[in-house]
Amino acid sequence: MDPRTVLDPACAVAPTPLDYSHTSGISPDESNGLEDPVSATAEGGTESSGPASRLGFKAGMVVQELGWDQDTDDQLRVAIEDAIDGDMVDGDYGNVVEAVVLWWRNDDGDLVDGLFDSITDLVGGGVIWLLTPKVGRPNAVDPADIAEAAPIAGLALTTTAAVSSDWVATKLIAPKTVS
Repeated sequence: MDPRTVLDPACAVAPTPLDYSHTSGISPDESNGLEDPVSATAEGGTESSGPASRLGFKAGMVVQELGWDQDTDDQLRVAIEDAIDGDMVDGDYGNVVEAVVLWWRNDDGDLVDGLFDSITDLVGGGVIWLLTPKVGRPNAVDPADIAEAAPIAGLALTTTAAVSSDWVATKLIAPKTVS
């Protein structure tokens, strides 16, 4: 009797595992020395991609950090600095930056003002990662406030990502400059 045959609808027999080795010509026990052609991540990335690389930070980028305080996520900060292979610059940098990391809490004041301040050194088409406490955490920023403030500051809100246990990142894009 075929082991996959159901004897009683209330008690099914487990199907036998399928063997696809005949389709590749390689048995499951053989190794051809080649890597598996299927990547676990998009565009052949590594499985160990952390939040900094998911946010698009790459070696050599100049990233400005604003709003740092005692409650910021130091592991995320270190991950960003590792990804850019350097230190983030502060608000006194005075030169063009490719991205801004803006830590913002509900009690930091007017978000529109904070966004305007973050655009000061940002290159046209640059990215602002607005980092706010997650909903339910102290000083969390209402997502509706972000959605309202971004266009007033001339920014386009694109995506949101959880980057740590306490912080969420919202990607805001500055308009490209016309040459």
